[in-house]
Amino acid sequence: QVQLVESGGGLVQAVESLRLSCVYSGATFRITAMGWFRQAPGKERELVARTRSDGSINYIQPVKGRFTFSRDNGKNTMYLQRNALKPEDTGVYFCNIQGRLEYDPVNYWGQGNQVTVSS
Repeated sequence: QVQLVESGGGLVQAVESLRLSCVYSGATFRITAMGWFRQAPGKERELVARTRSDGSINYIQPVKGRFTFSRDNGKNTMYLQRNALKPEDTGVYFCNIQGRLEYDPVNYWGQGNQVTVSS
């Protein structure tokens, strides 16, 4: 059974930093991408940062230069370091793993972690 367990959210002041962690287990399929999404109040879930199997990392424009995606394969953990936080970064953050089990695509999510940035 695939599990993604997140930690590290909370309430912070603007310009502070916070790191999210996501420990994943049970992923016996071929992983093609992993990353972080967020959902602000009243808005749709959006991609924040993602790495693909070729090692490339992509960020959405609003977080470039402030957020950093990383992973520790030995610990089966991915991270999202967020610096210079802004109130518009407030939302529920989800880690995500995508892959293929034989020929079928698979998609798994963490439980979500609330981050609130006050001005």
